[in-house]
Amino acid sequence: MGKVSLVSSKYIINGSINIEGTVERPDVIGAIFGQTEGLLGSELELRELQRSGKVGRIEVNLSSNNGKTSGLIIIPTSLDQAETAIIAASLETIERIGPCNSIIRINKIEDVRITKRDFVIERAKELLRNFHSTVIPDSTELTAEVSQGVRMMEITTWGPEKLPAGPGVEESEEVILVEGRADVLNLLKSGFKNSVSLNGTSIPESIKDLCKRKTITVFVDGDRGGDLIVKELMEIANIDFVTKAPDGKELEELTKKEIHLALRAKVAAAQFKFEGAPRRIQKTYERNSPKPTQIYEKKESPRDTRKPYTKKINLTSEEKNRFKEMLNDLIGTRGAYLLDKEHNVLGKVPTSELEDTLKDLRNVDAVIFDGPVTKDIGRIADRSRIKFLIGMDSSITSSDTRATVLVNSDL
Repeated sequence: MGKVSLVSSKYIINGSINIEGTVERPDVIGAIFGQTEGLLGSELELRELQRSGKVGRIEVNLSSNNGKTSGLIIIPTSLDQAETAIIAASLETIERIGPCNSIIRINKIEDVRITKRDFVIERAKELLRNFHSTVIPDSTELTAEVSQGVRMMEITTWGPEKLPAGPGVEESEEVILVEGRADVLNLLKSGFKNSVSLNGTSIPESIKDLCKRKTITVFVDGDRGGDLIVKELMEIANIDFVTKAPDGKELEELTKKEIHLALRAKVAAAQFKFEGAPRRIQKTYERNSPKPTQIYEKKESPRDTRKPYTKKINLTSEEKNRFKEMLNDLIGTRGAYLLDKEHNVLGKVPTSELEDTLKDLRNVDAVIFDGPVTKDIGRIADRSRIKFLIGMDSSITSSDTRATVLVNSDL
């Protein structure tokens, strides 16, 4: 008897069977053919469909316990959706197998092509990654890669705690204190060899001694953790200057230009302590960033009296709870959820890749992320026609974006 393989089938009928008695697999298959014969007409006769290859081999898996038999029925087909559903429904008319009463229920009809499509997408991604990694770079990229590789090879350890550091710490009169090893590597790539990593939140004793001998600039991430590290250093060590990465960014993510901007905008430690945050640093970033289009431009009076973003939106309690749950799920991950119009999750990306990801998408309705809502993110949202921006907090005003901004307290 002809049969069709699972590879060439479009749909698979999955059903369960329960029998009041003990029977064998051939009994079940015989009942399926016998009791559906003539029920659906000649065009949907199971035997003829198998001969023509439109229905595959019927798989029956049974197990017996205490005089009762149960199991699964699997039937692959290459028919269309309606015909497959009719075949599946006909199985539920079988009420006896041999001398025993039986009940057959169809659990689902599975589309095999969905699984194949998922495989194609994942395999295509893998092939594209491999292709990009093997593309021959041009001479400029080769030069930059070699130069950066040499600088990264220069990373050493400093002090009795073996802290990650650049090779020029002892020779330089000024030293940059950073949070981790990745920050030291990024500074080396940008040509700064006089940095030392704290390698954690506790301040090593050797760092305290270094602060007495050198002019110290503390360079931390643009988040609350960076502020806490600066505060602790001020209490136990003598530091001279403070600078930060832009809000929501880490030092290891910064470009060479951003690093130079941050170091030029450093403020005295006393000023940082008095003001609570280095506002001069953020102003320097904004002044050197590309100017927005006319729709975002707004002249400010000498005294800026704009109020924080307070746009109200009516959300159902179910939507609020869903947004709140996803926002809590992202705490500490530095990730972002992308949602469609029905607020289903399209995907999750690191916040550092959010801008590049949104440039290529036009079906994102909401973005929920672990970080503050900034002007840059507001501009990206407007370009991508995003309606909701949901973050931990916000530093923008109602004129900075057309999107609805929600923070943790709003939910």
